[in-house]
Amino acid sequence: MLVVSIGGSPSTRSRSGVLLERSRQWLQNRGVEVVTFQVRDFAAEDLLHARFDSPQVQHFQQLVAQADGLIVATPVYKASFAGALKTLLDLLPERALAHKIVLPIATGGSIAHMLAVDYALKPVLSALKAQETLQGIFADDSQVTYAEGSRPAQLLPVLEERLHDSLETFHAALARRPSPVAPGLLNERLISARWSI
Repeated sequence: MLVVSIGGSPSTRSRSGVLLERSRQWLQNRGVEVVTFQVRDFAAEDLLHARFDSPQVQHFQQLVAQADGLIVATPVYKASFAGALKTLLDLLPERALAHKIVLPIATGGSIAHMLAVDYALKPVLSALKAQETLQGIFADDSQVTYAEGSRPAQLLPVLEERLHDSLETFHAALARRPSPVAPGLLNERLISARWSI
């Protein structure tokens, strides 16, 4: 199984990034391969000028095409997800998320931003034809404490439990996802099949 995780924060110190990292560790502990992309790692010119021919963008597109699922994490600014994340998602082909399971994660200053996942992020994921977009996770900033020195980042127990429950659901959805059959193999099976009328 391959999961692509996408961090939408332009900042290196990011609560949504903390949740994305926890998710990566959880999945890797269960044998899932996880490749992480952060919007801040892409050249700004590639994003702003929609450079589909950029090697970095093409590498991103290829891994998304190969992925079984995606985790998309973003901070919420002014009642919507990060604009830099939207520019990155805009570089994906129209049906890029077809046959893929998606888990959205968002963080914001207060629970007033909780519906940003449903009203802003999920419609974009749906437009990219995600097979299944799971119930998103929203965490307000008070639930995530940054790492300090040797002390790792901390999540409040209620958030940790919600994250683990969502990851269990995501992992189960990945496991039940049917494996696509390569077109050449499908054609060969149809030709060699015995037909009876």
